[in-house]
Amino acid sequence: MGAQLRVYKRRIKSVSATKKITRAMEMIAASRIIKAQRKVAASEPYAKELTRAVTAVAQGSDAKHPLLTEAEQPKRAAVLLITSDRGLAGGYNSNAIKAAEQLNTRLAAEGKEIDSYIVGTKGVAYYGFRNRVVKESFTGFTDNPTYADAKAVAAPLIEAVQAQAADGGVDELHIVYTEFVSMMTQTAVDARMLPLSLDQATESPGDGEGTAKGSAVVLPLYEFEPSAEDVLDALLPRYVESRVYNALLQAAASKHAATRRAMKSATDNAEELIKSLTRLANAARQADITQEISEIVGGASALADANAGSDR
Repeated sequence: MGAQLRVYKRRIKSVSATKKITRAMEMIAASRIIKAQRKVAASEPYAKELTRAVTAVAQGSDAKHPLLTEAEQPKRAAVLLITSDRGLAGGYNSNAIKAAEQLNTRLAAEGKEIDSYIVGTKGVAYYGFRNRVVKESFTGFTDNPTYADAKAVAAPLIEAVQAQAADGGVDELHIVYTEFVSMMTQTAVDARMLPLSLDQATESPGDGEGTAKGSAVVLPLYEFEPSAEDVLDALLPRYVESRVYNALLQAAASKHAATRRAMKSATDNAEELIKSLTRLANAARQADITQEISEIVGGASALADANAGSDR
């Protein structure tokens, strides 16, 4: 029984050490979530106003541009998948990869070739293990992405959009990332960045300013200097960079929330395991004490019987 009690004590000590680690990781993730949320909120106004600018150019001209023009027969699509560099985040990475797989299946069914761009070690490892071709991969910044990181990720995507089909150009640009909905909910989503869908991006100028629902909205007329195409050429990199940056920030916030939730679950499980092991250790200690008492009583009885026999 003494050996079994020592085993329980070692396990309790080991689980207690693990609990301290998971508790610390939970607190670190919780502190990072707040910072990530603030960055997401700070990036959204710029992205929205940039989309407004692109929409204004599109509505005010008849320009044909990769940012807006649908290909008659799209044959190639670029897919950017955003995962994390680290694990211990529950189903965060697997959900994002699953969403990308579903998107790839849908695009392949439409007869489109797929160029894969991966952010995060986990996504790179997944594709590498399956010997899949990856056009570009980016790692090392998913926990705290900056705008410079977004520009580095967006650069090859912009180049692929602007390139001709014979040079490996793409007709569509998609992005798969995890959207931060709340502390408890993070959803893996896929969105098409290019060509920009105007019916989704357009916001009526009178929204929230007293315009009656269903009333006609008179759009302003624009004149472009030097041309609408040149304006769109200047806006295209900014638009893609802002969308990628916002997605990176959303993914970072989602990853920290998933890590916090996973570490809290691990801490709770460690506490339950410690309670269970403590009960087993107490039972083993009681059994050991009972056995020792029985041995003492047995020894005393044997000694009393021996003394009684000698007296005779």
